Amino acid sequence: MGYLMENVKQTPSGSAENKMGVMAINPLLLTMALPMIASMLVQALYNIVDSMFVAQLSENALTAVSLAFPVQNLMIAVATGTGVGINAFLSRSLGEKNFDKANKVANNGLFLAFLSYLLFALFALFFSNLFFSTQTDNQEIIKYGNDYIRVCCFFSFGVFFQITQERLLQSTGKTFYTMITQGTGAIINIILDPIMIFGLFGFPRLEVTGAALATIIGQIIAAILAFYFNRTRNHEIHITLRNFKPEAKIIGGIYSVGIPSIIMVSIGSIMIFGLNKILITFTPTAVAVLGIYFKLQSFIFMPVFGLNNGMVPIVAYNFGARKPERIIQTIKLSIVYAVCMMAAGLIIFQFLPATLLHIFNASDNMLNIGIPALRIISLSFLFAGFGIVTSSVFQALGHGILSLEVSIIRQLLVILPAAYLLSKAIGVTGVWWSIPTAEIVSVTFCTLFLKRVFVKEIHPLRSTQQTAPTIK
Repeated sequence: MGYLMENVKQTPSGSAENKMGVMAINPLLLTMALPMIASMLVQALYNIVDSMFVAQLSENALTAVSLAFPVQNLMIAVATGTGVGINAFLSRSLGEKNFDKANKVANNGLFLAFLSYLLFALFALFFSNLFFSTQTDNQEIIKYGNDYIRVCCFFSFGVFFQITQERLLQSTGKTFYTMITQGTGAIINIILDPIMIFGLFGFPRLEVTGAALATIIGQIIAAILAFYFNRTRNHEIHITLRNFKPEAKIIGGIYSVGIPSIIMVSIGSIMIFGLNKILITFTPTAVAVLGIYFKLQSFIFMPVFGLNNGMVPIVAYNFGARKPERIIQTIKLSIVYAVCMMAAGLIIFQFLPATLLHIFNASDNMLNIGIPALRIISLSFLFAGFGIVTSSVFQALGHGILSLEVSIIRQLLVILPAAYLLSKAIGVTGVWWSIPTAEIVSVTFCTLFLKRVFVKEIHPLRSTQQTAPTIK
């Protein structure tokens, strides 16, 4: 009971204010972010384990899963982008004490999750084979790819409802429960991977189809858990289908932030698709190396994303509550923590590239390509932490278009042209150098945009700031 009283403040009307408006920033950020970081690390682990087992089938199987990554990334883009819009809109509504609007945001968000699922189910039925055949004529890779992505897309209702309902929990500061849902889903995936891929304990050997089934089962169970927690623990919002009807104004408010975020992450799918097309002209092994990099880097980037998931509702809530100093302090602390995480990742990639590649049963040829690749690409970590945090700040304050602009510049205007030109000049190594080059450009624009947002949005709040005591 004492802990609960530390996290609330009685407002003039007598209602308790959410801890995001009154708790000291550093412990608040850690309280919000650490459960998310822990769950993101477990998710990153299952990404690595998934590919580790697939790599034991064959290098073609690993290449197929790597080629499928843009589609999976696009699913995550739609789910998390919509979730960012829900998170920012809902947290601002709570900061404004507009609980009726917050409930409408939650219900319309779940409706959008269902529509998103239908879109990818249709892709699985009609466009999967075309997607792989445009990238390679290797029939074994195409078969493995179809087996994998059709299962992931057709049963993607799990990931859409999981992410959406986790965002509802995050929006009200209940990140501990998202740690449980994400961790449970990931652990189930890790356990089922070898059983379904290799046919252990009497289960049929399903190979890459088994990897996909393990993934979607974990997602569905996590979605069920998240729904339970929202119904029984998240008392600040109420989810109901009774008298529900889509509201254009609410959906527009979600997508005003969500669509730029969706496009921003979707651009990553285009970028990866383009890089795969460039790399496969050298050797399919280079495609597998890039796929391995994205699996490994998730172990570094996922904690930063977890930090962001804890930061966004704090920034959005205090923006709605007109508390600029709390916003500024949250941003500064988040940048410091993110840069420290990325520095640790850089050290690991620089000194242990061979060890990391051996996790995926790397051949001598893969080691020759992969060791310099990991060392070169990881130089981008020096700049990525700042860029990730600032892009999330733009989204939290309703300026998702700025994040989109940075993403377009980085991934379409710099990485792909640089990768193509450098690959022609110095070979496959040039593709790797395009990534740190783009990150330097990205940081420059993020800095300029952050200054603009501060001048236009945060600084004006100081003139009307209503100070409230902060509980230390």
